[in-house]
Amino acid sequence: MTGAKDHHERSSTLAEDWTRFTPQQRLARYLGLLAAALAIGWSITSIDVIWAWVWDAPQQMGDLLGRMVPPDPTNLATILKVLWETVNIATIATAFAVLVSLPVAYLAAQNTTPNRVTLWIGRFILVSSRSINTIIWALLFVAIFGPGIVAGIVAIMLRSIGFVGKLLGEAIEEIDRRPVEALEATGASRMKVIAYAIVPQVMPTFWAVAILRWDINLRESTVLGLVGAGGIGIILQGAIDTFNWPEAAMVLLCILGLVVLGEIVAAWLRKRIL
Repeated sequence: MTGAKDHHERSSTLAEDWTRFTPQQRLARYLGLLAAALAIGWSITSIDVIWAWVWDAPQQMGDLLGRMVPPDPTNLATILKVLWETVNIATIATAFAVLVSLPVAYLAAQNTTPNRVTLWIGRFILVSSRSINTIIWALLFVAIFGPGIVAGIVAIMLRSIGFVGKLLGEAIEEIDRRPVEALEATGASRMKVIAYAIVPQVMPTFWAVAILRWDINLRESTVLGLVGAGGIGIILQGAIDTFNWPEAAMVLLCILGLVVLGEIVAAWLRKRIL
């Protein structure tokens, strides 16, 4: 009986003494939180914020929403026509991006690239594509091609190559090596190894990434018109510049509907293909 009592007391003492973090770990966590708070405070003080406008923002938002109601459907036919143009920009750009990203992903994958030079060339292309925002690409190509959908398509395509190529490259690096080695042992050519051992393994990822990128590009193409690269953003910018808030509200509602429809289509495609 005494032994059981001692065991119970020792268990109670261990339960009371146990803590999730040691004192050193707690101190490190508190110092980390303090450093984060100081960094945030310094960031806020280092930017030029007009606080009077910040406190006045809720009132201004209410006033703006009041001007937008009710939305003006007068120009709805033109809005829908340009909205379809936006869908075409996203679709064409995604198709070209997927085609271009395939050889880039092959070069950027460690288990398929010919050598270290081609590996770093492939990875440099992927990093360069992903490091520049779509709007920056659009501004650049508007200066080259002029205003219009061509600049928008090229901008979204270049931005998408890095995204698609990186995910496909990672999928290639994670393939099962046994089918590749089996075909290489039979003396199959490099193209046959790719076609029969690598492509079947990465095909599900290929379709998943392509559908996901199309869904993302559908959203990104709605703002290209703000810099003259085509799409629904042109009408939105015109409505804002002329203070035509009811028409701006109609454009925003159409963009919202397009995004929701894009989600539905993307989900349906994933179910049908994957």
